[in-house]
Amino acid sequence: MNIKYKSMNNFFTTLTFLFITYFSVSQSYESKIDSIVAISYNQNEPGISILVAKEGASIYSKSFGKANLELNTPLQKSSVFQIGSITKQFTAVSILMLAEQGKLNIEDNIGKYIPEYVEIGKDITIHNLLNHTSGIKNRTPVGDKGFISKTNMSPTELIAYFKDEPLEFKPGERFKYSNAGYIILGRIIEIVSGQPYSDFIEQHIFDKIGMKNSSCGDTKQGIPNPTTGYIIEQNDFVKSDDMNLSLAYSAGAILSTTEDLLKWQNALLSNTLLKASSIKQAMTPTSLNSGKRVPYGYGFRFSKLGNSPVIAHTGSTKGFTSIALFLPKEKLYITALTNCNCKNVNNVAKQVAELFVSIPDDKITEAKHNQPERKSINVPSELLSDYTGTYEVKPNVNLTIGLDNTNQLYLLAPGQTKKVELFAETQNHFFVKIVDAEITFNKNEANNVISLTMNQSGRKIIAKKN
Repeated sequence: MNIKYKSMNNFFTTLTFLFITYFSVSQSYESKIDSIVAISYNQNEPGISILVAKEGASIYSKSFGKANLELNTPLQKSSVFQIGSITKQFTAVSILMLAEQGKLNIEDNIGKYIPEYVEIGKDITIHNLLNHTSGIKNRTPVGDKGFISKTNMSPTELIAYFKDEPLEFKPGERFKYSNAGYIILGRIIEIVSGQPYSDFIEQHIFDKIGMKNSSCGDTKQGIPNPTTGYIIEQNDFVKSDDMNLSLAYSAGAILSTTEDLLKWQNALLSNTLLKASSIKQAMTPTSLNSGKRVPYGYGFRFSKLGNSPVIAHTGSTKGFTSIALFLPKEKLYITALTNCNCKNVNNVAKQVAELFVSIPDDKITEAKHNQPERKSINVPSELLSDYTGTYEVKPNVNLTIGLDNTNQLYLLAPGQTKKVELFAETQNHFFVKIVDAEITFNKNEANNVISLTMNQSGRKIIAKKN
């Protein structure tokens, strides 16, 4: 199999999306999302399942690409993926469920439950594990080079793997992401509940809210609609190692579907699993000892998309990447699962989310006027005419440079009908006012235009003139 991966896709996806966002007027959300996803994922490669929900109801759910290249099996909406660190949300919620039952307190020192941490963990609380402020080094078997990924390990063996590591900082002093901390949380769940972690998750979460196509680790045989993970090696897609998910445990061992993850999100927001106060606690940034806020709660990361808050988490295992993000202002939930760790699924999900982030027209106008002043010059029309034509970005994908009857140079992105005006900074260097994009036209020794170089947010491509 010789399936080539195009490295320029991420750049071109971002640029095309920016033009779509600001200028497309007639496309439906479905066709816009199709366009965004299809630029990065096609039907003959490992692919993506993506779901978009508004106010708890799915408004878009599709899959692109193959679940298994060797068997030519297409991905389906019900395809099951490893979701990696999105598992941490389930672990955090399980801890809070036990706290609500009075079986533990998040301010308990972890040495109360984990003998190996009676001494070194005397100042570490469950709260510190939940928000990655424990100081426990992020050292696990999965992250160590040369470790055999098919090895099966028990939770106590996993903890023994890193228990003798010194703390990197005093608990609560800093934020540093730690899979090891979430492995300890999984073991605490087992000790307090009297159940294996996987049994607790399946009984108290999956079964309760109808996540019928989800499982924890390798506890279920014959998973329906499985997917095979792939990596890129020498520009070819190659099957990734079949990692034993006991190694990921409570930090990353759950398998699920986009549809099941929507059930999970809806259960959280409807207080089916936890009280509203507990959900708020999980979905609120926490503080260091100094009072400084960190962009992480209990299994949830925080950021912004424009002026819209985003609550999210990403995941990655060998051959799989995932993201689930929620925009409370827009009541929008997006989850995207892939079976190759070779493309930027986070960027795709962000671009889809941008379609739903409302930016009033007056704010767009204001943003244009508030751009730093950048002076443009006049260029003779005969010189501008030399720049017009089509430029090949990749096979069968061309940018068009045109000139209108007002002597205004413009760009047309593939599949778009709205012209993007180009303003001259020098006779061969042009910029776009609305997005961070620049174009330089390149000539040969005979003074003929042979290509253009496009820069957007620090990324560059060269497109040859046809």
